[in-house]
Amino acid sequence: MLSPAADAARGAGVAWRTDTRQTAAEAQIAEEIDGPLLGYTARTVTGATGPIQNENGQALYHQVRFDGLKPDTRYVYRVRAADGWSEWLPFRTAKAEFAPFRFIYLGDTQNDILEIGSRVIRSAFKEAGPAALVVHAGDLVAQREVKVHDDEWGEWTEAGGRAFAMTPQLPATGNHEYVDHILPGGEESRVLGPHWALQFALPDNGAEGVKATSYFVDYQGVRFIVLDGTAALDLGGLETQTRWLDATLASSPARWNVALFHQPIYTCARPQDTEELKAAWKPIFDARNIDLVLQGHDHCYGRVSNPAGAEASHADSAAGRPQGPVYVVSVTGSKMYGLNDRADTQPVRAAENTELYQLIDVEADRLSFRAFTATGQLYDAFTLTRGADGRNRLTESDQSLLALRRCDGAAGPDDRPCTAEIKD
Repeated sequence: MLSPAADAARGAGVAWRTDTRQTAAEAQIAEEIDGPLLGYTARTVTGATGPIQNENGQALYHQVRFDGLKPDTRYVYRVRAADGWSEWLPFRTAKAEFAPFRFIYLGDTQNDILEIGSRVIRSAFKEAGPAALVVHAGDLVAQREVKVHDDEWGEWTEAGGRAFAMTPQLPATGNHEYVDHILPGGEESRVLGPHWALQFALPDNGAEGVKATSYFVDYQGVRFIVLDGTAALDLGGLETQTRWLDATLASSPARWNVALFHQPIYTCARPQDTEELKAAWKPIFDARNIDLVLQGHDHCYGRVSNPAGAEASHADSAAGRPQGPVYVVSVTGSKMYGLNDRADTQPVRAAENTELYQLIDVEADRLSFRAFTATGQLYDAFTLTRGADGRNRLTESDQSLLALRRCDGAAGPDDRPCTAEIKD
């Protein structure tokens, strides 16, 4: 599992799993060449090893960080297990300065990961072409539900396969990355599941007390800011993350700033928005002119360009008035939620009973967002253009979009039953 360093132009991290015979974290890295002698000048890097014990027995996770890399350079790396080395896996570091790139955004995978969700992940990679990285909006797995946790993480890793090992992954935690925990007094609480910190070699630059699940990455002129909504809402991590968010945005040197977290500010499924996060984080997003807020949790699609509603957003676009931030909720996996009573008026675009992936193209003064259904049909698209005043103007796509996907009572939009659960 490949992850970027905080400065993605000069570092990366890799995590991998072995049986208990391989007791040391050892990897090799070299600049990629056109010939076969990839290991001729490779350097060996060591790291940290941690155990995991669960229903499938004991295993070891290893993490190594590659520091001092050259910007905009192709590298190959391989990792060691007791029976030998892995294959050489290529990746490219980011450029040191701004340059256009494309990234993939995925919502919750959570259930039926390998059986159903994997086809959306793989379709996203296939259609994206040279995607620079992937962001995940939490609930990668469904911990606390049907399957053994270790099996779910195995399915999620297999869903991305070697693409996850060659393209940097930026995950946010969802509530399902946490597991139930009973406090000494008998009260119910939750703790971060044991796989998270082992599965990803993430930057250590997050909010105090939430460093395992909050961080930022600078990639080629974009600052990705990853927050932990579950820690904020349930575990006392709101204040420290709020201060860190403001400082991280205030110090950002990036042309574009993107926030990534799980519980949405504006929900497409639930009766109420996430008011605690809205009260704490929305004023910062507004004041700091953040560009995109990418979320999950609601198993539907919703894009809010103006909190006053779709009509106000269209009016702003027609008049050339600034808009933003743009809030998006999406879902990758099989579990579906029904749209709420605001879905016809507040989001510019919404969908239920629909699996999607998103491709975002970053340019110097323009950010283009496209959402595709699982079969590759364009469902939503817009462009943010940076004006001379530093504010964004939003233009709706003039491309033909797929018809709105809604359930009609018990009937779903694919000539199948509607499986969208109504949240109340």
